[in-house]
Amino acid sequence: MKYSMSDLAHMMGAKLEGFSNQDIQWLLMDSRALFFPDERLFFALKTSKNDGHRYIGGLYERGLRAFVVSDPAFDTDPYKDAVFLWVDDGLKALQRLAEAHRRRFSCPVLAITGSNGKTIVKEWLWQLLREDLILCRSPRSYNSQIGVPLSVWQMDDRTQLAIFEAGISQPGEMKRLETILHPTVGLFTNIGAAHQENFETISQKLVEKLSLFSHCTTVIFNQDQEGVEAGLRVVCPKAQLFAWSRINRDADVYVESVRVSQKSTRIVYHWVGQAHAFLLPFDDASSVENALHCLAFMLLQGYKPDEIHRRIAMLEPIAMRLEVLEGKQGCSIINDGYNADVNALEVALDFQAHRTLGTNLTRTIILSDILQSGEDANVLYTKLAALLHRKQVDLLIGVGPAISAHADCFPIQSQFFLKTDRLLQSGLLDQFKNMSVLLKGARAYEFELISERLAQKVHETVLEVNLDALLHNVSYFKSLLHSKTQLVAMVKAAGYGSGALEVARSLQTYGCGALAVAVADEGAELRRGGITMPIWVMNPEFDTFSSLVEHRLEPEIYSFKLLNAFIRSAEREGVHDYPIHIKLDTGMHRLGFEAADVEALIECLKSQNALRVRTVFSHLAGSDEPRLDAYTQMQLSHFEQMSSRICSAFSHRIQRHILNSAGIERFSSYQYDMVRLGIGMYGISSVASSALKQVSTLKTTILQIKALRKGETVGYGRRGILERDSRIATLPIGYADGLNRHLGNGRGFVLIAGQRVPFIGSICMDASMIDVTDVFAEEGDVVYLFGEGLPLSEVAEWLDTIPYEVLTSVSNRVKRIYFKE
Repeated sequence: MKYSMSDLAHMMGAKLEGFSNQDIQWLLMDSRALFFPDERLFFALKTSKNDGHRYIGGLYERGLRAFVVSDPAFDTDPYKDAVFLWVDDGLKALQRLAEAHRRRFSCPVLAITGSNGKTIVKEWLWQLLREDLILCRSPRSYNSQIGVPLSVWQMDDRTQLAIFEAGISQPGEMKRLETILHPTVGLFTNIGAAHQENFETISQKLVEKLSLFSHCTTVIFNQDQEGVEAGLRVVCPKAQLFAWSRINRDADVYVESVRVSQKSTRIVYHWVGQAHAFLLPFDDASSVENALHCLAFMLLQGYKPDEIHRRIAMLEPIAMRLEVLEGKQGCSIINDGYNADVNALEVALDFQAHRTLGTNLTRTIILSDILQSGEDANVLYTKLAALLHRKQVDLLIGVGPAISAHADCFPIQSQFFLKTDRLLQSGLLDQFKNMSVLLKGARAYEFELISERLAQKVHETVLEVNLDALLHNVSYFKSLLHSKTQLVAMVKAAGYGSGALEVARSLQTYGCGALAVAVADEGAELRRGGITMPIWVMNPEFDTFSSLVEHRLEPEIYSFKLLNAFIRSAEREGVHDYPIHIKLDTGMHRLGFEAADVEALIECLKSQNALRVRTVFSHLAGSDEPRLDAYTQMQLSHFEQMSSRICSAFSHRIQRHILNSAGIERFSSYQYDMVRLGIGMYGISSVASSALKQVSTLKTTILQIKALRKGETVGYGRRGILERDSRIATLPIGYADGLNRHLGNGRGFVLIAGQRVPFIGSICMDASMIDVTDVFAEEGDVVYLFGEGLPLSEVAEWLDTIPYEVLTSVSNRVKRIYFKE
């Protein structure tokens, strides 16, 4: 649903500055998530840690023209064609806007709150009800003072049932969320210690949470939770209370038995005087509780038990926020960065226990102070100790002053450190062997440093990356473009072997329009490294949409099969208008929609609202080869026709791009809205431009030098036959490091002190040999395999290949070192 700027001003009580006839469809809080700027409104929110007004300039440069501002000192003069909505408080304005939007719809609204399980109950209800209803639901865990308004904004005229979750961390917050959501049905999951720190008692927090249901007609709850029913009768005395219980036979739904077997649970319950049973495809206590909440809601909605049972049996798990990494010395590392309450810790410990079944791994947990429990510290850490003992943890390493002060609470083997850096300096982590290591630390403790240490790589061969040279090359290509043409930097294949994260950081600082990677894992790694700019995924796999959404990655869509799969995934995730990039096949004949597909493609895209086309593009097959210029012109003509038809079929602006590095240099008049820069960043030119600089240097050191007699042989198969007395040096680099085997036996050279030295014998897995007879060389001397004086392009010529292959072949075990001149 779209609103005019004057409508928005009225809805939030704002003063309108400037004029625009644009209609707004999306709200933006995070400047990093900008796409479709023509239809988006940015709220410059002020918090204790940040101020959204700082990002207006950058958003303006990227095409955004509508802003909600509150700082009287903010100067709007530099933004002549922008529109500003002036408010006293940006967050309250956002909430008023969402409240006004919500009041336009009369469909039922289910609000879910509680200490744990909100997201899973919401997602499972979506799985159970999607066959029958058009649902609107909170994306992921959008349950905060900001998340709830953004969730409500997704409602439209087609919505038949809205399901929203609401969370609080301090008194007074739930009243505002209730006003925004105005729910008709409530569901209370449970009450626990999460976010207790700002409440004096559990009872105070319970009453605050239950106030979400003050105007509901019906509330679903677990009658066995102490104090919940009494609280509901006070907070919402007119509501119908619908209870399930494992104790009270008179409850609306009485649960007679719960029998757990391997990977499933059989639940017997009574409903309107009859006994029923269903099989839940999960075996943990949290899933049982969540499933019973879903059962109660569906019974209340009039679904027949047999139909509910059929659907419950097909429930799919909701992804946990856990990351499993392979560590050194036989260790497995589990990173858990979700939250710091004891209930979440128990889930992570269960995950660790399942992963260690049938292995010889001992269970270790590295745990920081738990900062948000609100419980008395003695009670908290005594409870924590009992949990670790019950879960059969072998070793606890505590980090932080609070957990260290309660070391006596833990009867299991344990060690304690006041700070993370003291643990890193202790040498203890280097002793880990054959362990499953669960890392669970508050963000302030920087446990990512522990993860890096446990996966540390040591090697004498390094790839040096000159970041200044890289940005120099970007500037060269940018000089060939119009000022408004955006530049997308390709950092796939680990930044063409140079290391994607550091390259991406430099490009982000420089101000590129977007980054592009090959697969979702590459993009996720960049997000974890702090990259906030748009990231495209050029070869997304069919089952990665959840990861794409979680990390704000934008996929290339190249076939109907992939398009339909992502539409289904987006609908399952509750996502609307997610940005995608349509690839056209204009002659490369690798991936992409063909000309005959265009009309059906348009029809498919228009029939849904889960995905929204941001760009349409194609790939040139031979832009670097003059002999293929006629073919390139043919591709450019096809692209113009196909892309124009697609762009004209939609009301929103769709950007276009077709030029790669070589295309920028040789066909710059076809730059459209943006271009894609790849190998050119690393100093490779299709026109032999001297303006480019070498970016990457692969170097190693001499391990040993041997004096050998004429007639002796070097290496496997005795292929290196000495025709004179020689000095042979061994290097710690082989084909496992990315050194091509075809460079052996004199075909390739290295550089020592500016002089070229040939390889001799076959390249080994971890080593190679060179003949240093004619140069002065000593053990420990630096040897260059490509770089200044030995261009990457020349090494590629020796191998009859392209520079891409040489650069991307450098393996991950080669350490990357980044520097600026």
